[in-house]
Amino acid sequence: MKVILRQDVDGLGRKGDICDVADGHFRNLLNPNGLAMKATKGAEAQAEAMRRAASMKNAETRADAEEIATKLVSAVITIAAKAGDGGRLFGSVGAGEISDAVEAQTGAVVDRRALALENPIKDLGQSIVMAKLHPEVEFPITIEIVEE
Repeated sequence: MKVILRQDVDGLGRKGDICDVADGHFRNLLNPNGLAMKATKGAEAQAEAMRRAASMKNAETRADAEEIATKLVSAVITIAAKAGDGGRLFGSVGAGEISDAVEAQTGAVVDRRALALENPIKDLGQSIVMAKLHPEVEFPITIEIVEE
């Protein structure tokens, strides 16, 4: 069955794509959740409009992400935390604290979910955290943890 995706679906396609799916997949998952609709001639024209709108939005968000990336790559974000002997933090610094510090020090809004932080930072010193604001824009942010 040919369907038009109303939203991005992992493993299937992006918003506005025309895909071939099994009848049961459409009936049980895609249609009840509002993720897709049956492809008709009128709906295909609507899908083309959705693709154009998504393409324009993608270009705008990419430009915004690149602007933020150029601002943050050269900056060093400083975060003060309590530490004991040997430079070990009493707690840890996570993605939420990093996101708040980036916004406070540079004015750039970076969502905590956009930061690729495998484990919280538990030591004083410099760390590099990768940020992905857009699927095509990924950049490093330098974090300096200093003793409070």
